[in-house]
Formats: sequence, C-alpha cells, structure tokens
Amino acid sequence: MLVPIFDLDGTLLDSDAALADAFVALGVAAESVTFGHVLADECARLGLSLEAYLDAYDHTAALPFPGIEELLAALTRRGRCWGLCSNKHSSSGHRELARLGWQPAVALFSEDFGGPKRLDLVLETLGLDAAGAIFVGDTAHDRACAADAGVAFALAGWNPRAVPLPGDTVLADPADLLPLLGERPG
Repeated sequence: MLVPIFDLDGTLLDSDAALADAFVALGVAAESVTFGHVLADECARLGLSLEAYLDAYDHTAALPFPGIEELLAALTRRGRCWGLCSNKHSSSGHRELARLGWQPAVALFSEDFGGPKRLDLVLETLGLDAAGAIFVGDTAHDRACAADAGVAFALAGWNPRAVPLPGDTVLADPADLLPLLGERPG
C-alpha cells in the first residue's frame, strides 16, 4: 500500500502569491522571486534576513488548491496516512498545518533536513522503503528529490506553474491520486 508524501507550497497550498507578497513587502520586485528552494537560501539570494521575511509572511494567505481538502479527508476516512516533505520554514509550515487542521503522520521542513528537503528522512520516519511511497510535487526539485530517493513521483498538474516532463505521471486533479494508491475515487 503506497503512502503519499506531499510537498506543501505549490502542491497542497496555492501559495505563490503569499510567498511572493512577503518579499514584495520587503522591497523585492515580484519578478525577482523564485520558488521551490529553501527559504533561507532565497532570502540570502535576495539580500534579506530570514527573520524579516518570516515577520512579513501572512500565515493566513495561502489556501488549499481546489480538491486538496477533499483528497486529504478521503485519505483520513479510509485510514490512510500521508506525509509532508517541504522546503518551507517549520514555523510557517506548522502554523499553516494547524490553521487548516491537517495532521500528516510526519511533517518535515527545511530545518529538519539541514538544507534542501530529502525524502530519505521522511521515509525513515514513516518506516517505509522507497517502494512504499509516492511523492507528489510541483517543481523540478521535487522530481529530483523523488528520483534521488528512488520514490515514484507524481506531478501536481493542478498547479498551472507545474511543467511536466516526458515520462511524468501528471495528476490533473488531486482526486487523480486515489487510483495510484489503489483506492477508488469518491
């Protein structure tokens, strides 16, 4: 039985505007902001302190993509666990999980990895080997993260910024994950 592990920003949460708005509030041009990195690295690249960014970030602004809450509720109803592997700073990540009432079996953030996210620690924490999980993400880094760990990857195609590559499993809708997990939709 495959366990889904999700990226947070851009996969479960439609957070691009929320992430960029904090940088813009600190004087960075919106077009200079890039996504999919460790927040501390992006702050350093843009010449800002992590603390200033976290103070400017609106923890209520990012909302789930359509269909995400229904998917997570279906997993919970069916007794399925799920995990989270994110480059987000843990203070923001935990606040957003609490606000949304989401309770993954494991939620690891940038500080847990000491750098960019990696699935090996998530797998270890869940007691899984690579064949027991599927990673759902929206970026090239997410794809590489899955490949590095030998984990199946599915692209969050509901994010218009996600760019599929040949051979990708592309999920047009969050519910499209259920058949990959051996579950019936609905």
